[in-house]
Amino acid sequence: MFDLLRQMVYGAETDPAVRLAELERRRDELEAEIARVRAGDVEVLHDTGLRDRYQQFTATAWELLADFREVEANFRGLDRELRERISAWRGSKGALLDDVLGNRDSIADSDQGKTFQAFYDFLLSPSRQEELAELLRRVQALDSLDADPRVRHIHHDWLEAAERTQATVRQLSEQLRRFLDDQVWFENRRVIDLLRDIESSALRLRDQRDVPVAMEMDAAAPKVVLPMERPLYAPPEKARIDSAAVELGREETDVAPLFEQVYVDPEQLAQTVRRALQSRSQIGLAALLDERPLRQGLAELVTYMSLGEDDFRTVFDEDHREQVRWRDEDGAERCATLPRVTFARAAGGRG
Repeated sequence: MFDLLRQMVYGAETDPAVRLAELERRRDELEAEIARVRAGDVEVLHDTGLRDRYQQFTATAWELLADFREVEANFRGLDRELRERISAWRGSKGALLDDVLGNRDSIADSDQGKTFQAFYDFLLSPSRQEELAELLRRVQALDSLDADPRVRHIHHDWLEAAERTQATVRQLSEQLRRFLDDQVWFENRRVIDLLRDIESSALRLRDQRDVPVAMEMDAAAPKVVLPMERPLYAPPEKARIDSAAVELGREETDVAPLFEQVYVDPEQLAQTVRRALQSRSQIGLAALLDERPLRQGLAELVTYMSLGEDDFRTVFDEDHREQVRWRDEDGAERCATLPRVTFARAAGGRG
């Protein structure tokens, strides 16, 4: 029960720090258990623990089988409804398809449908099937359990129920295909009947001179646009530059501005982050700048945010904002509002 509660709580947690703390706690528990096993202290489940887990497994196994059968029943009901609607349908094909496919998606998106699809994909893996069969065989052979012989082959029951559900889905698809084929045939037949009615009317009116015939035209002459009237693609002309007669300039130019450009060394900033992570697992950008203020202004701040190394990660939290302040070369205070940035030590990093 505690494990299920932890999975729900930490599985829905979005704070990286909380998730990281939970992972570190589980890692410490695993390392402590490995140390005990290496020391010869092997903890074996007692009979009561085995029976409790076996009862939980059997209950879950029958619930999964019930979910499979409920999905099959839902698809069978949809198939019967489709047959009834096809027999009395007088609307368009698209309206019926939208309705049927929407109901099919609602079944697939239900809790039972998602459980069915996820576990069916799991059962289609040969390695998982072999592992499951071996685990069931070993569990059924435990002397402390009053094992249910039906559970020994429960995975075959799952596969059989899944195949019946898939067969129902295939039957539903077959009904849709037959409906579309019939509708196409009826539409073609309707077109042929209309053409024959037009031909019959034309033959009846062929020899009658006093029958008024009226026709409306949108314009006196059709507007024809020929394909060749459109201009063909013409590649743009490239300007020809003749650099053969280039002469060396003699004017004096002040090159000092070229050496006044701000260059920020990313490796130096990465070393600053690594030193800060030596005594802790993570640190925020604001806290890091409190310890080591910005020296090169906005360019240095942007470089901090673009750092990406193998031994630490840069995590952005768009839901929280923080402000970073510094002073420029003229002594004026500057402020930047940005998402919360955290540097976290990677597993196996040099921190």
